[in-house]
Order: sequence, then structure tokens, then C-alpha cells
Amino acid sequence: MKIGIVGCAGRMGRMLSTTVLETAGVDLIGGTEQPGNPKIGEDLGTLIGTQPLGVLVGIDPKALFEAVDAVIDFTIPAATVAHAYLAKESGTALVVGTTGLSDADMAALAEAGNSAAVVHAGNMSLGVNLLIGLAELVARAIGPDYDIEVVEMHHKHKIDAPSGTALMLGKAAAVGRGICHDANAVMSREGETGARPDGAIGYATLRGGDVIGEHSVIFAGPGERVELVHKATDRALFAKGAVHAALWTNGRAPGLYTMRNVLGLD
Repeated sequence: MKIGIVGCAGRMGRMLSTTVLETAGVDLIGGTEQPGNPKIGEDLGTLIGTQPLGVLVGIDPKALFEAVDAVIDFTIPAATVAHAYLAKESGTALVVGTTGLSDADMAALAEAGNSAAVVHAGNMSLGVNLLIGLAELVARAIGPDYDIEVVEMHHKHKIDAPSGTALMLGKAAAVGRGICHDANAVMSREGETGARPDGAIGYATLRGGDVIGEHSVIFAGPGERVELVHKATDRALFAKGAVHAALWTNGRAPGLYTMRNVLGLD
């Protein structure tokens, strides 16, 4: 299977390229970066510290979409929307790990899903997707006397907050409890906030150091507290999940899928 990486010179782009090279049944065909990036024209192998591959970092994502079976995108929302339109035009599968997507951005992915297999997940690890399922299950089983809080911590370079994974967890808990997430989400607290509203789903965001990703869903009730926790210790797990998702799209009907679909959890 032929795979291309957009944003290939970034931290995740390099990890994805390395993972593709280490995975049987796939070939790394190319990668692109934004115009002006100093890595443009560099050999992808040299970029990730291996032997030269004869594949250079390019600037034309359209050509990349036309040359491969699937593209993996861990970039920024504006770039991801542009790539979604290319997936729609070419029918090329698209795997998206970009976080911070708005409703309009998600609509662009859904539109691309009309003509291509599109997989989007705020987090592509097996453990996190199991955690999401558990958050929904616990919220459904436990009573409304238990307050729900989502706490996440990431490295100091992360640009969006709360993380996409934290939002996935909070939304799963809202589904389990049968309430509207957006109407009950409390993204931050400062000053005299008053008593905690009934049914609120609170978020706390921590940033610092080189933390890859830590997430907790806390159900705080009278006399006890239930906590679901996931801690990522190796960034490669996200890349492995993304490449696994790309392989899963091979021969898949057009549609907008999640990592839970890929893992058979839905």
C-alpha cells in the first residue's frame, strides 16, 4: 500500500515516516511541507536519520494525493481542511490525527467521506480508545450524584486546549449520561465561580515539559471517587495507530470513520 505524509518534517511527521518504513505491506511514497519550510528538497530518509530513500520532501499535496493510496495528516486545522478537499477530489483515503478541529472543519471531513475513506481520531492509541468506551460506560452506569471532571496534561509545545482526546472523553461521558456536552462543558474556572452546576463536565488543562499525553476522567461522588487514567509514554504509539488505520482503509467504502471503527470497538 502506498502511503504519503503531509507535514512530514514535523515531530509527528518524522515519526510517521519512520513507522511506515518499519511496517510490512506499506511503502513510503512521498511527503510534503508548507512552502518556505527549510526541509523542502531534502531526502525523506536523511530527514528521519536513515539511509537516503530517493524520495524528497515536496510542496505539492495534490500531486501526493494522486500518487498514493492513503495520506496521513497530523498538521493544523486549516491544512487538514485543504487536504480533505484533495481527498474528496482524488478519492484517496485520508487518516487525520489533527486536533483542535471546529465543527466546520469536521463538516469538511464528512464531505470528503462522501467519496473517500476518511479516518479521524483525536487520539489513535488503542488504550485511549478503550478509555473512551469506559468513560461512556461508567457515566451511563453511575448516578448523577457523581460529578465528571476531565484532566489532561501535554508538553509545553502543544497549541490547542483542551486536547482533542480530552474532548472525546468528555463527549463520551455526556453520551453515557444522556446530556448535551456543549451545554454542560466548563472549559475553565477562575475567580468566584460559585457552586459547581449540576450536570457539568469540567475540564482542566496542564502544560509543561515533554509530557506526551496524560488523561484522566474523574467521577467524584459522595464518599468515593472513580478515576479512569491513561498515560502515553511513547509517541510512536500514535504513529503506529495511524499507519494501522491507513492499512484498514484499503478497499474500504467511502465514509467518515473513527479509530473505534478501525479497532472494531463500534
